[in-house]
Amino acid sequence: MKKMLTAFFAVLSLYYAQAQDSTSLLKDIGLKPDDYQVTGTFKSTRVINAHSTEMLPKGVLDVRIMHRFGVVKNGFKDLFGIDNASMRLSFDYGICDRLMIGIGRSTILKDLDIFAKARVLQQTSGGEKRMPVTLLLAAGYIVTTQESFANPKPDFGDRSSFFVQVIAGRKFSRNFSMQISPLLVHNNATLNPDDDKNIIGLGGGLRYKVSKRVALMLDYHYAIGVLDAAITNPLSFGVDIETGGHVFQLHISNATSMNEKGYLTQTTGEFFKGDIRIGFNLSRVFTIGKRKKKW
Repeated sequence: MKKMLTAFFAVLSLYYAQAQDSTSLLKDIGLKPDDYQVTGTFKSTRVINAHSTEMLPKGVLDVRIMHRFGVVKNGFKDLFGIDNASMRLSFDYGICDRLMIGIGRSTILKDLDIFAKARVLQQTSGGEKRMPVTLLLAAGYIVTTQESFANPKPDFGDRSSFFVQVIAGRKFSRNFSMQISPLLVHNNATLNPDDDKNIIGLGGGLRYKVSKRVALMLDYHYAIGVLDAAITNPLSFGVDIETGGHVFQLHISNATSMNEKGYLTQTTGEFFKGDIRIGFNLSRVFTIGKRKKKW
């Protein structure tokens, strides 16, 4: 637990180191800043469930609604899952162009989560030297607030989970982007007593742009560790539609929960056996204060 907290605050501390000179890292390795940065690897700060390589600029607030319905295969019994809906509402904010923070609330288990994400390297092109990838670190904390009827009742520590994630991505062309995003989730207490408290997720995301405002998305993680036999790996496919200040995403997934603890260690149902849920993510950004250039 102490190690996870240390990692979380380490991400926050990157802000102070980089705020003194936001271009120093590029200068140290001989890169020219800003003019050579590769942008738009993904159109949103999340692929579908997982964090992406994108960051919020300084002073930008992202209000995000992530919605997931029940399984489609039940048919008209629950209107193809629409009767069983879950949601995560979040508010993310750009502290500076290299650091963002966020807070979210999920209806599943009434989870409350906070996170910080920092950019370490930015993909660049042109010039004598190039940076081939964008590299970020993310860390967060999740607490379950739903009332428990267990005896004895879990305390605050038992309800707590932590995660640390490394995100490395590259925009290969105008249309195709890819990232790998290994994830470590630590649960102080597990739903199944035999489950491992530390679970590693190996995976990432893909984006393929099919038109000026439409892109196809894939998000997947493979869980490594001992989990209940009913737990499966989260797989999601989506379509991103950009409309001005909105990014609307329609997707299908076998995951119900939309935070790191949930989608990696609590997903049930086989995607290719029909355990598919329809969902959508809606993101609306607002600029708080004045900025020199439009995002």
